[in-house]
Amino acid sequence: MQIMDNLVDEGQAVADPSQEIVMHLPAMRAFALSLTRNSSQADDLVQDAIMKAWENLNSFQAGTNMRAWLFTILRNTFYSDQRKRKREVQDTDGVFAAGLSEKPDHDGRLAMAEFEQAFVQLKTEQREALMLVGAMGFSYEEAAETCGVALGTVKSRVNRARLKLGEMLDLNEGEPLDLTDQQTKAVLGAQMPVSGERQ
Repeated sequence: MQIMDNLVDEGQAVADPSQEIVMHLPAMRAFALSLTRNSSQADDLVQDAIMKAWENLNSFQAGTNMRAWLFTILRNTFYSDQRKRKREVQDTDGVFAAGLSEKPDHDGRLAMAEFEQAFVQLKTEQREALMLVGAMGFSYEEAAETCGVALGTVKSRVNRARLKLGEMLDLNEGEPLDLTDQQTKAVLGAQMPVSGERQ
């Protein structure tokens, strides 16, 4: 397929924005899974977001952050769909994390299954903040821009979500986590923040 032919080495810019879109598909799907908590809905969401991005590619400003632009489209598409449905569809098959990472080969302090069960119980706004800042590597500023909220709001959501996860997983405040899965570590942080801690 011609779209991948001219991709350059990692760390260099991609001349054609239409080619760069392909590079972000795995991360978009992981983010979509964290929002929808359903594999097939996540695939549909990514497809819809890519179609919208493709149709509006002429509005993308060369030299700006393509990843943040795509994630904003995906996020806006998700919430637009939610408003149309008037309610959030509950996931019963628990597959959201299957595409995010592999289970550790050996037991850690936190079993992946426990984490998955706790993560899906967070509010949507908290899940997306943790995914963007933790697993996807967005800066707080990029996450705030993607979500269309103030910087302090994103920091608060991340902090509250991490505290909530710690509470659901029976972790003591400030307790270091012995995790083997890198994305779970990134989502939770190196250790749970203590109450009232601002990031």
